[in-house]
Amino acid sequence: PKRGFNSAAEGLTAEVRLSDLSKMKASEIDLAVLKAEGVISKRALTAKVIKSGELTRKVALKGILATKGAREAVTAAGGSIAE
Repeated sequence: PKRGFNSAAEGLTAEVRLSDLSKMKASEIDLAVLKAEGVISKRALTAKVIKSGELTRKVALKGILATKGAREAVTAAGGSIAE
């Protein structure tokens, strides 16, 4: 039986760790690149970078959301974030 509220938007925003970005080959990262490398689900409509792990290289994020801590980590590594 169904109990409570089930959000229709649940699971549409994928969370990406900083350590996942470090492992990726691409330096310019957008939603399509994350899906192609299998970091996020193909069903995800948006992605959000969270501060978990360390970012050791320069990356450019395009069209991806980021938490405050993740923004600081990306810019500290010499990267950029474009909404």
